Amino acid sequence: MSGISISQVYKTYPGATPVQALDNIDLEIQPGEFVALLGPSGCGKSTLLNLIAGFERSSSGTLLVNQRAVSRPGPDRGVVFQEAALFPWLTVWENVIFGPQVAGAKKSEYEPRAREMLEITGLSGFLDHLPVQLSGGMRQRVGIARVLTLGSRVLLMDEPFGALDAQTRLTMQELLLSVWSKLRTTVLFVTHDIDEAILLADTIYVMSARPGRIQTRIDVPIERPRTIEDTTTAAFNELKREILRQIRH
Repeated sequence: MSGISISQVYKTYPGATPVQALDNIDLEIQPGEFVALLGPSGCGKSTLLNLIAGFERSSSGTLLVNQRAVSRPGPDRGVVFQEAALFPWLTVWENVIFGPQVAGAKKSEYEPRAREMLEITGLSGFLDHLPVQLSGGMRQRVGIARVLTLGSRVLLMDEPFGALDAQTRLTMQELLLSVWSKLRTTVLFVTHDIDEAILLADTIYVMSARPGRIQTRIDVPIERPRTIEDTTTAAFNELKREILRQIRH
């Protein structure tokens, strides 16, 4: 299992007028923990996720995944964006096995895992479908299955359900909870939706407006397993009000 350790991380984008995106970020995510990163648009949530993914480099500070410094992208860290970015000419099956296939892995190693991940994400009946034949929610399922087939122990999710309609979004949230409960992958989930953060996460970090700082850490006290029905409880709504106060502070 892989944890994430971030210490005194800064990120400034150079230019005629330098832009400081992140200011002294300290963050600890335990192996198997589900963490939500919550904050206003432009606060640096996606920037921090990109640093962990290895897509960008920090200006200073220490960033470790599984006690190793992050210097570039790697299969240990799978990323799911708002758009699934599937190869439109490949079937669901071909999209899911593409990564290990290109890496030269043995079929005997990756095919059983791919079938397991497709089963977990409810895609077993759609192996021969092309992305154009799938709904937005189904395409995101393929994206999640593809990352998990790589064997990624850290799942980095950047508002993955943000472009979905409300009903599909709820379905995908429940699917993600089910997948996580089975695999206990370490998850960092970027969102601006308070309900989504509370429903999914063990721990919520609230970020300030730019330059992004960790303003508050909130441990979610609602017991697992959770379902959409939990969003109507008094405990859920009290926590939501508290987070709103933190964001408006």
